[in-house]
Amino acid sequence: MDKLKKALSGDDADEESGIVTQFSDATTLSWSTRIKAFIVCFVVGVSMSILGSCLLFAPNGLVLFGVFYTLGNVLSLLSTCFLMGPMSQLKKMFAKTRVIATILVLVMFVLTLVCAFAIKNPALTIVCCVLQFVALTWYSISYIPFARDAVKKCFGSCLE
Repeated sequence: MDKLKKALSGDDADEESGIVTQFSDATTLSWSTRIKAFIVCFVVGVSMSILGSCLLFAPNGLVLFGVFYTLGNVLSLLSTCFLMGPMSQLKKMFAKTRVIATILVLVMFVLTLVCAFAIKNPALTIVCCVLQFVALTWYSISYIPFARDAVKKCFGSCLE
């Protein structure tokens, strides 16, 4: 109502503010809405990944597996945008401490789809999905303090 009053009275200071500020003000969600959207997006993503795994042995299942598994992981990753906002999510994804993990995850998303659609090699698609899972796990634990160091030490002690 205040915006309508400002627009009708000619006091439209919003035009001088940036487009990003205007867009941010127009799309502000309440915290409960953000939580609900996160949960829905995450559950849909996980469900798509599980469905993709189930469709692996169906006719033409390789392509369906690669698509559903990858899109499910992408949705699960994007669900966190509802919690912290898309710009904050991108800044954190490409922060100095996790830029390599982020690039690995994105490359594995693309490679999985390429192996499923273009190469059509079932073994290679499954290997890419496993590597996608490992890359996404490594990316995810980068948000937990000292978790990557603990994993490195654990695997180092197992190999010795």
